[in-house]
Amino acid sequence: MPYTDIGETWQKLSLISGHARRDPDFQFTSLAHLLNVEYLRDCYKSLNRNKAVGIDNVSWEEYGMNLDDNLEMLVSRLKRKKYKPIPARRVYIPKSETEKRPLGISALENKIVERGITWILESIYEQDFLNGSYGFRPKRNSHQALKGLNDLIMFQPVNHIVEADIKGFFDNVSHERLMEFIQIRIKDTTLLNLIKKFLKAGYVDEGVLVKPDTGTPQGSILSSSYRNFHFYLWL
Repeated sequence: MPYTDIGETWQKLSLISGHARRDPDFQFTSLAHLLNVEYLRDCYKSLNRNKAVGIDNVSWEEYGMNLDDNLEMLVSRLKRKKYKPIPARRVYIPKSETEKRPLGISALENKIVERGITWILESIYEQDFLNGSYGFRPKRNSHQALKGLNDLIMFQPVNHIVEADIKGFFDNVSHERLMEFIQIRIKDTTLLNLIKKFLKAGYVDEGVLVKPDTGTPQGSILSSSYRNFHFYLWL
C-alpha cells in the first residue's frame, strides 16, 4: 500500500525519510513509539487480505472483527516488551522440476508488526540504498531492472555481463551481521530488540519447531528488507 494512502502515518515516515536524507550520519534513537494503535491500524489495512494464514489460523477478516481491541492489546504488549512473535508456518512451493522453495507464512499479528517495522526501516535506508538495486524495494520492479540493464548495455561501453545468484540466501542470513548493519543508523534499543525477536522466532515445519541461529523465513514482510541490507553492506 503506498504511503500516500495512509495520511498521518505517511507524514511521520516522510519526516524520518527527510531527516535521513539530509544527514547520512544521523542515528535514530526514538522510533519504537511509532508503533501505536493508529499506525498499526494502517499497517493492518495495507496487508493483502487474501494471503494464507499462519500457525495461529487467524485470517485478515477475523482479526478485523475486533480490530480496535486487538490493536490495543497488541500495543500494550509492545510497550511492556511482552510481545513475542509467533513462529512462521513453513510451506514448500515448486522451484523447478526437482527442487522446492521453502516459504515462511507469518501469523496475522506478526504481519502487522512486521509491516510497521519495515516501513520504518525503509524510510531510513531507502535514502542510503544504491540506485541500481531493484529487488524488494517500494515502487521498483523487475521491468525497471531490465530497462536499467538495457540502457547500460546500449549507452555504456559494456564488454561483459555477469549473472550471479546466492544459493539459499534467506536460510543463511547472519543475524549478527544484519544487526550490526541496522545499528549503523538505528540506536533505539526497543526497536532493535523487537527485530531480534523476529529473527529468533523460528518456524514450524511439519509440526516441529525450528529455531536456527541463522536465516530468516523467505516470504515474510521483514525478510525482504533484510535482503537489501545485506546486499548494501556487501557493496
